[in-house]
Amino acid sequence: MTDRTTLGILCMIAFSLIAPIMDAFAKATPAEVPVLQILSARFGVQALVLVPLAMLLGFRVMPSLRDAGLHFLRAALILGATGCFFLALRSMPIANAIAIFFVEPFILTLMGGFFLGEAIGPRRIIACIVGFGGALFVIKPSFADLGPVALLPLVTAMLFAFYMIMTRSMAGRVHPIPLQAQTASAALFLVMPLLWLFDDTGTPGLDPVWPTQFALMTLAGVGIVSTISHLFISFALRFAPAATIAPLQYLEIVSATVLGYYVFSDIPDGLTILGASIIVGSGLYVFARERGLERRPTPAP
Repeated sequence: MTDRTTLGILCMIAFSLIAPIMDAFAKATPAEVPVLQILSARFGVQALVLVPLAMLLGFRVMPSLRDAGLHFLRAALILGATGCFFLALRSMPIANAIAIFFVEPFILTLMGGFFLGEAIGPRRIIACIVGFGGALFVIKPSFADLGPVALLPLVTAMLFAFYMIMTRSMAGRVHPIPLQAQTASAALFLVMPLLWLFDDTGTPGLDPVWPTQFALMTLAGVGIVSTISHLFISFALRFAPAATIAPLQYLEIVSATVLGYYVFSDIPDGLTILGASIIVGSGLYVFARERGLERRPTPAP
């Protein structure tokens, strides 16, 4: 394993342990604050921090004409993914939502082979199928209790996998700091007109409100933690193949379960634990096989 791959793995571990803190801040935000407003805080803080930082470090802030459309597409994907997940958190425990979302590494593994030409074999495909089966243990009872809301983390997984693939394809030629600064600015450009459009309309869940002091704190937390965590994931994808680091996202279940228990008194039920265990086990198998293939000596010509 090269030093760059090791650094990518460490960055992915940092992302996986930090990212659920953003979810906890989003879940703790009072229900009267619409998800659109949480999204504007999430990307507004990121743009406010990273655009000046990129300028200070001498990076180009304005994307090239070639990349502008890609940034807007990445922004639309991460907006959709984050919005769906924040909506799910309004009704679901963090651990349950993340357990369903954990099908994303399997989607990413398959997409890495299809779009980026990263090698995947039949055993990895079988592990992905088993992982999807594990997700059903979490989705089925959640769907029975909550209805279609339980599928929102699944939509998040699909959108986030496409976002990761695009990040991986761009991270090799665009430094992570301007990459995240430009995408955050594009996301803010997309979400702000929606806030203006629904302002004073009285539309439930969309009409922005003046946040309380507590809401201001949680919104700031969402923005700050998301900025830090997504810098880590951009560096991870810059240094290591998507298929190598994807299974490390399962570490999120650890911090998500701890946060859910201590902050919201959420205790995962038996089916959630079983499903998450199947998903994590399948993912770790993929990761172990990847490491074994990398250590295998190349035959002499």
